Amino acid sequence: MSSSATPRPSVLFVCVHNAGRSQMAAAFLAHLAGDRVEVRSAGSAPADTVNPAVVEAMSEVGIDISAETPKILTVEAVQASDVVITMGCGDTCPVFPGKRYLDWQLHDPAGQGVEAVRPIRDAIESRVRMLISEVTPS
Repeated sequence: MSSSATPRPSVLFVCVHNAGRSQMAAAFLAHLAGDRVEVRSAGSAPADTVNPAVVEAMSEVGIDISAETPKILTVEAVQASDVVITMGCGDTCPVFPGKRYLDWQLHDPAGQGVEAVRPIRDAIESRVRMLISEVTPS
């Protein structure tokens, strides 16, 4: 039983027009950081647009995202997060003073098969491993 004096940072992954990509990134952070980070994902695309190849590519590395439901991006979701990680959002993500924003650009796996999604998945995993040190307390 461990209790932490420092609350877990809350990380919101936002990917405009691709709920699956933010879902992949959120799943990796949750998997790799364990209980050190509260993780959520959002996108402007409806959750039912998640590419089945994304689910398959993640299951290949032992992460089940089939039951996850990415949320539509809301102002409240951004306000409730310590770190907002945007993926190709440009100026479409609401910005609030005092929030920490990180942005990355990745190829879009929407509509692509699992062979095309695998290298995107691996790039996301690599980036998420680096992000863990940036978003978790030392």
